[in-house]
Amino acid sequence: MKASDIISIGDLAARTGLSVSAIRFYEAKGLIEPFRSAGGQRRFLRSDIRRLSFIRIAQALGLSIEGIGTELAKLPHGRTPNTADWAKISRAMRAMLNAKIAMLERTRDRLDGCIGCGCLSLKKCALYNPEDRVAARGSGPIHVLEG
Repeated sequence: MKASDIISIGDLAARTGLSVSAIRFYEAKGLIEPFRSAGGQRRFLRSDIRRLSFIRIAQALGLSIEGIGTELAKLPHGRTPNTADWAKISRAMRAMLNAKIAMLERTRDRLDGCIGCGCLSLKKCALYNPEDRVAARGSGPIHVLEG
């Protein structure tokens, strides 16, 4: 490992846009693993920039800390993840992202009309959902949640 592969927590914060306290939080949750210098200071691999960037994106997509941890656990420990390592995570998340995109599109397309059911218009509901047939599929916004 080269000296340029190791960065301080402050440099990591500057590169990722995260606060030092957020980095410590992710460390406490086991999402990143620093090591200590001879003087006891936290040191990180430069590859942790990508891990933390992934964490930020995954959280913005609504993944829980536990879900993020599950995905990151698929990466190798003790070496910088390579393209194949990241591709494995990408494939695993693709189905989840596609499902989320589909639900967002359904919500966008139906939000001002029937989101079935919880009903925005009883007059229209009599035409589109006579005898409340959607209720047999469950409660809540069935057309959006189930497609």
